[in-house]
Amino acid sequence: MNNSHKALWDECLRLIEANVSEQQFKTWFAPIVFESYSETEQKLLVQVPSPYVYEYLEQYYVGLLSKVLARVFGTSVKLSYRIVTVKAHHNVTTDVESEGPTDIEQPQGTNKAPTTLDAATPQQLNPQLDAKKTFQNFIEGDSNKLPRTVGLSIAEHPGKSTFNPFFIYGPSGCGKTHLINAIGVRCKETYPQKRVLYVSARLFQVQFTDSVRHNTTNDFINFYQSIDVLIVDDIQEWMNSPKTLDTFFHIFNHLFRMGRQIILASDRPPVDLQGMKDRLLTRFACGLIAELEKPNVQLCKDILVAKCRRDGLKIPADVIQYIAETANGSVRDLEGVVNSLMAYSIVYNTNVDMRLAERIIKRAVKVDNHPLTIDEILEKVCRHYKVEQRQVFSKSRKRDYVQVRQVSMYLAQKYTKMPAGRIGQLIGNRDHSTVIHSCNAIEQRLKVDLAFQAELSSIENSFKLKK
Repeated sequence: MNNSHKALWDECLRLIEANVSEQQFKTWFAPIVFESYSETEQKLLVQVPSPYVYEYLEQYYVGLLSKVLARVFGTSVKLSYRIVTVKAHHNVTTDVESEGPTDIEQPQGTNKAPTTLDAATPQQLNPQLDAKKTFQNFIEGDSNKLPRTVGLSIAEHPGKSTFNPFFIYGPSGCGKTHLINAIGVRCKETYPQKRVLYVSARLFQVQFTDSVRHNTTNDFINFYQSIDVLIVDDIQEWMNSPKTLDTFFHIFNHLFRMGRQIILASDRPPVDLQGMKDRLLTRFACGLIAELEKPNVQLCKDILVAKCRRDGLKIPADVIQYIAETANGSVRDLEGVVNSLMAYSIVYNTNVDMRLAERIIKRAVKVDNHPLTIDEILEKVCRHYKVEQRQVFSKSRKRDYVQVRQVSMYLAQKYTKMPAGRIGQLIGNRDHSTVIHSCNAIEQRLKVDLAFQAELSSIENSFKLKK
């Protein structure tokens, strides 16, 4: 017996088991025994325990067997049965060839939704990835080190780590789409046989709505359940779409149970995805939740220098410094400013200098000439409540200190461009979850406490922000 051919038959059984019920597999397929495979004739011979089993397989499961054998052994494979019967205490064998697929429906019903065997092979499936968004050009910094490191680990071992699902969140322009694309691209390079798919939440919803309209929802679900690495971007767009969420819940459960990798991206953490049921949010949180913060000035400089080197651009160091400081920590703004600089430089045949950069920045980026700092916010809030900053930074749970801490975090999130993690570090060295909880607590109180609303308005008026 050739062990490699036996291994191929075992793979056939695994595929069959995934496409029939447990009882059906135990009754009709588990008793089948691999006999031999002839490479010259491309003929597979299997042993079945009775004529009845042979007849039932040929009547109801020949289509499934044909699909499985074609996928594992090739489209030219021929199936033959060796029927073993016991007569007068002796085994009698009869060899018969399969008649091939028939038009008889399977006993499960008339639902013709495709199974994983009907899905396109990995080579035929378009992963919808942007080949330009890779780990090579995803510049690492303090704000993205953890998500990038975890993403690289997932790409090299999809579905085999504790980081499943991998939930990434962060504000617009921080590089979420780039990172999840990079994971998909690296995974496809390392495992070309895997079915990798990137899809935006909006496209997923459009496809689902279309499947409902055409009564092909089973086809839609079956397709997504066949994916090995599913990457969904901007899932916050599903917050008010209960039917889409229910469908994704079933797809998620199947993929997770089968050990497939799930990667999700959102502009907010799971706790802030209002409208989503707890049963889905708890599944999002069972893997790893990683915050992708907006890049700081140093990372913005590194990104600009890398882009200039990659595209052969020449931008003076002082201009790069200026752009990094004024682009609001958005990678999209950085790229837009650089592209505009080069376009103006080429069209008007001028050098890229500070004067040109200031003109571009003024048109492309909303710049606050007097940005509010955490220190200024803390100073105003502490003065209003007559509390010292050292008391706010302490571990004390005294009500007055907690209130100042929460108000400061709320206003910092409202008036600065800092991510929650950074705000927490600067206000008592708290983590991002404390900041999120504080902001939610303040928002809820503002809805019901008119006196508190007046207090915050008084503090905000003291900021004298330039509108």
